[in-house]
Amino acid sequence: MIFADPVGGDLEQSRTRILEVAEKYFRRIGHHKTSVADIASELGMSRANIYRFFPSRTAINSSVCGLVFKELAEIALAIARTDAPASKKLIDLLTAIHRHSTRTLVEDRPIHDLLVAAMAGSWATLNAHNEQILAILKVLVREGLQTGEFKVEDADEAARGIITAFLPFFHPVLVEQRVQEGESTAVCLHAQIRFIMKALGTSDHDTSPKAISA
Repeated sequence: MIFADPVGGDLEQSRTRILEVAEKYFRRIGHHKTSVADIASELGMSRANIYRFFPSRTAINSSVCGLVFKELAEIALAIARTDAPASKKLIDLLTAIHRHSTRTLVEDRPIHDLLVAAMAGSWATLNAHNEQILAILKVLVREGLQTGEFKVEDADEAARGIITAFLPFFHPVLVEQRVQEGESTAVCLHAQIRFIMKALGTSDHDTSPKAISA
């Protein structure tokens, strides 16, 4: 496909197509091995033209990473919008975040490596994603307070505490370490979620997931 000069609405379409090709290469050979020349060649563009849409190679990496985070955010939002009790939605959300991290490590290692780079470099798309997940958690904690499921004084502080406590189960480096060490991930996941829910003031009956698997 040969690109003409973008005009008006074609600009966003061109950016989207560049990211689609970049993501395809990243998933196949990894972001380190993918060059801007590879992306440009497939699109019938020059390297210089790629840089008309993205100011740097890091910007391309970060934007592809944003596509992965968008996928996870959509899962989180879908859970948060259900009619389930806040405690169940929180359990489901944490479980989904962990499963996404583990599945990426096992089934899509090149993307896992991209997420590791995002964490190390504190990329803008990562920070935006973290803020979005934090916002969802704040909403769930407030819901739980309103229904009497949770008993905490500050919803925002509790949401930040949830992220800190759950970090070992979604940070790509820590998830990889757990897998390498052969830990019983399902057992540890259940225990950590139970700990978080107890900290929120929820009873054992309400907090034990019926089935959590890695």
